[in-house]
Amino acid sequence: MARAIERIERDIAAIKEAIRAIAVELQTAYASYLNTLGLAVRKQLILASYHLCTQGYPENFLHLSLNQRQQLQQAIRKLGQVAAEQLLACIKSEEAGVDERDEGYEGDEGVTSSSSFGLLDTSNSQSLTTDTSNPIELVKWQQNLEEVTQEILKKLSHDANVLIQKSGILPKKLPEPILAAAAAAASEASGEVMPGPPNLLNLVIEIENEQQSEDSGLTQIMAINLRLGEIEFADVTLSSERRQIRSILVQLNKLGREYQKKHRERAIAEAEAAWRASWFE
Repeated sequence: MARAIERIERDIAAIKEAIRAIAVELQTAYASYLNTLGLAVRKQLILASYHLCTQGYPENFLHLSLNQRQQLQQAIRKLGQVAAEQLLACIKSEEAGVDERDEGYEGDEGVTSSSSFGLLDTSNSQSLTTDTSNPIELVKWQQNLEEVTQEILKKLSHDANVLIQKSGILPKKLPEPILAAAAAAASEASGEVMPGPPNLLNLVIEIENEQQSEDSGLTQIMAINLRLGEIEFADVTLSSERRQIRSILVQLNKLGREYQKKHRERAIAEAEAAWRASWFE
């Protein structure tokens, strides 16, 4: 029985080593992906702003002076630059020493890791470290990274809409909830979604008259709504890097199943050994 447990331990060690290698590969893939995404986001933000100003509200844009137009364009470029920097800040590598925690993962004791990941949560600027030999923690890290990425795009869309509204292009009467909805998925917005250029939300909404609540009118609005799927679709390099990430995650899921299976086998073998050790006729 002791030999069986030793064999299982060797299998677990080999799986953990393979997971560490996958973790490094996943981190490298995301670093490249987020760099490419930052460039693509800047480009798509400018294109969406161009369509909004020239096709959505051309009259309002023409009312701006040359200086006002240049200031708006510069501010839009700045928003894109900041978002690209935030995307890069989402992921970083941290060299860590031996993990000295008393409690390990999934029954492990004295887990050691030669490296760990740090994910910068831009909402609270906290760094989350992850044991790269544990598939469950690694998946949580990856999911958190995706969530932060989506939040950056959502905030960028909202900030761009507010900027364009303050410049006098988007209607001043446009309520804040509509701007917030435009930054979220189109299905979450109130109104009928209409087809249009990518990364723009084209809506027909009903706004009640403040003077006579029984009177209302349909108003068509256009607002920026940067969507990750559309950004990836428009960029061949970004799409390729997303496919690479998916391929790595498939490998991680396979190793994760083997990891759980071996931990189960070890628990059973240890329980059987403990039963025999304590059994007396």
